Amino acid sequence: MKPTIRDVAKLAGVSISTVSRVMNAPETVVPEKRQRVQEAIERLRYKPNAFARGLIYKKSDTFGVMIPDIENPYYAGLLRGIQDAAAEMNHSVIICNTDRDRSRMLAYVRNLFEKQADGIIFASDSLHRELYDELKRSRLPFVLVSTDAPEYDAPSVDIDNEQAACEAVRHLIELGHREIGMIGFPVGNTISGAPRLAGFRRALAEAGLDHCASHVEFAAHRFEDACEAAGRLFVRAPQITAVFAASDEFAMGVIAYARDHGRSVPDQLSVVGFDDIRMARMFIPRLTTVEQPVYQIGVRAVHKLHELMVNGEVSVLHERLPHRLIVRESTAGLRV
Repeated sequence: MKPTIRDVAKLAGVSISTVSRVMNAPETVVPEKRQRVQEAIERLRYKPNAFARGLIYKKSDTFGVMIPDIENPYYAGLLRGIQDAAAEMNHSVIICNTDRDRSRMLAYVRNLFEKQADGIIFASDSLHRELYDELKRSRLPFVLVSTDAPEYDAPSVDIDNEQAACEAVRHLIELGHREIGMIGFPVGNTISGAPRLAGFRRALAEAGLDHCASHVEFAAHRFEDACEAAGRLFVRAPQITAVFAASDEFAMGVIAYARDHGRSVPDQLSVVGFDDIRMARMFIPRLTTVEQPVYQIGVRAVHKLHELMVNGEVSVLHERLPHRLIVRESTAGLRV
């Protein structure tokens, strides 16, 4: 059986903290005790590890990243940014897929606490009260990513979702479209659902197209859900010539449904997505979409968490990174 720090302490007749000080700051230990510990380490062939050091200093150079759906392509770029930034700081990352299950979220927080994680990055989901209370109880520093919880004053990194959605819909309006629909996230279950819907409706109101405000169908989170939502939308409003989708995956679902039912994109239907995942450039037609700086969001989340762990606070509580509309092939001027 592999020897532990406790075995070394027992053989040397000292405390675990003394063993740790011998390994990390030997000058702070009296020579006689230091020699006993070194002899015990040699005799047991003990090799210290990060977890053993964490037991002493309550620090493991590890943090958890909680995401709702590891299959969602949005999180690939986010996780890459997080892991690259963490590696530069010699930190390790534990990825926790929550499936938006509240009990699983709570279990992950408790598990990360037991593993002496230094903090948590919580990505793209609602921070419900019970989870917030558990985070505060564990005293684990945490940063929200692609989400927000202003009622708790929790540090966050995101974009301005309402403004981004508004600009996407304005693009459709500038192309001459006057019958516009939306496939959105359920407002009550996701943080970005409400502001993206608000941006959609703000752009319509500015253009005097309030009659389109009800042309909205909601989908869960996946391509298949968006296909079904598009079917419901086109049955209710067959006159629609353009659709704003709350994610690129939703936009792909809308395009797939339209093609299966005889509507070409962009000749007969323009579609705008959101996120600019890698697939947006590979899909045919290439998607017009709102680009989120996903990689940089991940990097900034790590830096903000580090700042919080070191200083106990952050200089900018709610950080908003810039977005931009990228026009590709899935949108075109209205053809009468």
